[in-house]
Amino acid sequence: MQLLKYVNVLQGTKSSSRFSCGNTLPMVQRPFGMGGFTIQTNGKNGNWFFSPDDRCVEGIRLTHQPSPWIGDYGCVCFMPQTDQVYPTAEKGWSSYRPDKAVIRPDILDVFLLRYRTRLLLTPTERGAFVHISYPEDAAPRFAIFPVYGNSYFKVEDEFTVTGYTDAQMRNDAVDFRMHFVFRFDCRILTDRCYITNTDGSMKKGFETDSTACGINLALEGSDVNVRIASSYISKSQAMLNLERETMYPDFESARKEAETSWENKLTLLTVKTDSEDLKKTFYSCLARVFMYPHKSYEINGSGEEVHYCPHNGKVGKGKYYTNNGFWDTYRTVYPLLSIISPEDFKEILTGFINIYKDTGWLPRWPAIGENGCMPGTLIDAVIADAAVKGIIDGELLKTAFEGMIKHSTVASGNARYGRIGVEEYNRLGYVPNSIPESVNNSLDSYYGDYCISAVAEILGEKDISEKYLRRSKGYNVLFDKDWGLMRSLDSEGKRKESFDPYEWGGDYTEGSAYQTVFSVCHDLEGLAQLFGSKEKLLSKLDGIFSLPPYFRTGNYGREIHEMSEMAAVDFGQCAISNQPSFHYPFIYSYFGETQKTSGIVRKMAEELFSWKADGFPGDEDNGSMSAWFVFACMGIYPVCPGKAEYAVFRGLADKVFVRGSEVKTEEEKHRIKHTEYLDSLD
Repeated sequence: MQLLKYVNVLQGTKSSSRFSCGNTLPMVQRPFGMGGFTIQTNGKNGNWFFSPDDRCVEGIRLTHQPSPWIGDYGCVCFMPQTDQVYPTAEKGWSSYRPDKAVIRPDILDVFLLRYRTRLLLTPTERGAFVHISYPEDAAPRFAIFPVYGNSYFKVEDEFTVTGYTDAQMRNDAVDFRMHFVFRFDCRILTDRCYITNTDGSMKKGFETDSTACGINLALEGSDVNVRIASSYISKSQAMLNLERETMYPDFESARKEAETSWENKLTLLTVKTDSEDLKKTFYSCLARVFMYPHKSYEINGSGEEVHYCPHNGKVGKGKYYTNNGFWDTYRTVYPLLSIISPEDFKEILTGFINIYKDTGWLPRWPAIGENGCMPGTLIDAVIADAAVKGIIDGELLKTAFEGMIKHSTVASGNARYGRIGVEEYNRLGYVPNSIPESVNNSLDSYYGDYCISAVAEILGEKDISEKYLRRSKGYNVLFDKDWGLMRSLDSEGKRKESFDPYEWGGDYTEGSAYQTVFSVCHDLEGLAQLFGSKEKLLSKLDGIFSLPPYFRTGNYGREIHEMSEMAAVDFGQCAISNQPSFHYPFIYSYFGETQKTSGIVRKMAEELFSWKADGFPGDEDNGSMSAWFVFACMGIYPVCPGKAEYAVFRGLADKVFVRGSEVKTEEEKHRIKHTEYLDSLD
């Protein structure tokens, strides 16, 4: 079954910093590949360097950007030109016809009108195979531009260009360089090569002597193949990656392998529906689940898996993964992988646990270096979910558990690592409001404690399991019965005198008290008791959906895009545009009101999601929103990752079939303990 035809990588790209319909990039890459390639339409727009509304190509960017809010790193831009040397992307851009271009995960096919040149690109694991057809009556050129940071380019011989960039926005990766090699199957005319500068100046040469320089090559031949490879380790490793990954006899052979790699992933789920639009949205979303995180390990000359360690600049052994925000992805991405691709889940998690081995801290938001964005240490939920489903065990699980215990008890002294406010939390039983976003930091800590308890039980650590389970119930101190909301406390246990439930920020993360009240997914029964009964909790939930989508900017001091997106739709204070509200519709089903869940989810999915460029209700965030939609089609949802159970409801699709053995044998059904709904999955 050919499924790539349903995938639109432009899904979610019609976005800006003020309103997100996904904030995605049209990535051309292998599943979980080390990086991707995309069109740069306007570099002056910073991290929003691609827009589907632009009709220009400044170049093809090798990018590792997981989100515009995190930014790019290890990026470089290249562009075919003809005849004249154009020293910058701004001077050398070409118009193109978006309706004629093909952008899929396995291929980029674009015709550059200015240069009458066609560029085809297909990705490899750590690079790409490019075919360029220049007009025969023109002199072909190939420009490589730095994006930012320091860079270096050199013509090594008449077929090869090497170099590196240290471009990174967060500037915490030690001695970071992305090394690259471009190998042409035609001669580089070295006497006609130019070193170009970002100020628009240029001079003849074949090796840069300034960090702001690029290189512009003259080529011999109108039909040109370019093989590209990259490495975080060294130039020699980039050369090795080139020899291993790009030596296809022709472009089509390379593209076919990329296509196969994607078809193998997409066929893990088969959706049965008469709606072509639903198929397009489903498979566009499913492809995004396999875009991130990115591999950041390589294979050395001895066949060993090795990785650049951004925390000390050294080369370590073992798998490594990056570009992942656990605050977003723990909710849907990894629970979905646990069903459809547990092997990928295990490998990725092994890579994250290797970060702990290198640094002494489990990651929170790695994007080559650790960014430390968002509250909590939500890798706890990913580890617990893998543990309770039997995906990791033994020494790997013990090592992960060691890291979980550490960040629940020890302050790192560095805001990028560990739990925020851990000392206060351990002393008071909550994070006080002298620490920003104290309510979310507290709630994520209670949930993290539950996850530690679940892993401890599996490892036979009964006393630790019981201790952390008790700690996980501490959220009750934040519950204000008068308001029926979670409110902060100071270090004396007192609440603020003034309170506005519509006010964002301050004690809350990317929301107000309304988007936070049900953030105790590990103990919804206990939360119902605080409300007085299950019926009163559900009545509160009804109120959340029926309230107007008002907001006050609070200490943000301005309207942030999450506010705009919540107010743009009619789901009350359920801000489905952002991850904290993801599970709200499924709480009804959790307590037995399945029809309500089915109705709300269908309305959300049909009104807010599509395969088009404006196809998401907010930031897509590394597959998290896409996986939400896939679950909406399947009719199951992981209300609490770390528990081997799913809320059940009527999904959007007639049926969804799971390929392979994951749910075929009784032993494996028991291992992942799915609800009876999964019995209908093949």
